[in-house]
Formats: sequence, C-alpha cells, structure tokens
Amino acid sequence: MNNFLKDIGVLYSLFFKIGLFSIGGGYVMLPMLRVELVEKRKWVSDRELLDYYAIGQATPGIIAVNTATFVGYTRRGIPGALAATAGMVGPSLIIILAIAVFIPMMETMPLFQKAFKGIRVAVAVLLVSTLVTLTKKGWRSWIDAMLTVAAFAAVVFSGISPFPVILAAGLLGLLLRRHRSSLQ
Repeated sequence: MNNFLKDIGVLYSLFFKIGLFSIGGGYVMLPMLRVELVEKRKWVSDRELLDYYAIGQATPGIIAVNTATFVGYTRRGIPGALAATAGMVGPSLIIILAIAVFIPMMETMPLFQKAFKGIRVAVAVLLVSTLVTLTKKGWRSWIDAMLTVAAFAAVVFSGISPFPVILAAGLLGLLLRRHRSSLQ
C-alpha cells in the first residue's frame, strides 16, 4: 500500500511539473515525458511512450491530458489516471486564472510580447529534437520511414485531418506486423 500511495503522489507531482512547463500544448510535453518516464524512472520504453502518445493524440480531447491519463492508468489503474490527470490540469487551471486577471494590461507590454516570441522558438527546437530522437528509435525498416513521410505529407501538404491518417496507419501497422510474423 505504501508503494501504491507513493506512486500516486509521484504521478501527480510529475504531471503537475510537466503541466507547469508544457507551454505550447501537448507536443511540448513529449521531451519532458521521455526524460521522466524513459530515462529517469524507466517505467516505459521509447516505443511504449510513442504508443501512449499516439493513443493520447488519437482519442478525443487534449493530447497532454489524454496521455497523462493513459500513463497514470497504465501505472496504477484508475487512481493513477486520476492523479496524473489532476496533476496535468492543475497548473493550467492556476495559470489561466492568474492570467485572466492580468492579461488586459500584459498583452500591450513589449516585454511580454518578446518573451512569447522566444518561447515559440524554444518550443520549436524541443519538438524537432524530440522528433529526431524518437524517429530514430521508432523506425525499424525503410517501410516505416516511407509511411512516416507519407503520413506527414498527407496531413501537412494536402490538409487531410490527422484522424483518418492515424487510423490508416494503425491498420497498416497491424497488417505489416501480421505479414512480418508470417514470414518468421
């Protein structure tokens, strides 16, 4: 029971910290999740993290909250899901309430505007770095690389919604896995 309660506390505080520094949305939390869950705690592998993140992205709702809920549930069931979710949304709730009070005077301040321009650059760098790291670990063959490029092109250049692309990629992944296992 002591380990259970400790894990619940860790899930809450971990996702509170990630939620506090996830300025820019769910994509920004991926590098932090990787450091905390894969490198520090060794709770999941890179591949499992990608799967959790994909599920969080494919389900309706906010990616960051969905992923936190799924990680918490995987770690400690429903209490873990509740702790991780509460941790993830807590900072946003506090920050939004504070900003709502001060936003009218802050949005006209040049320092405030410059700070957010700098934050956008930092977020872009974090995303590219994480993308490169996870792509290296996620690709097993040249087919995986081609499918990644095709999915990216479908979403970015043709304007197709990510939802059908994710569904198609999932089905294709199942077919490829079945095909690969039949060859062995």
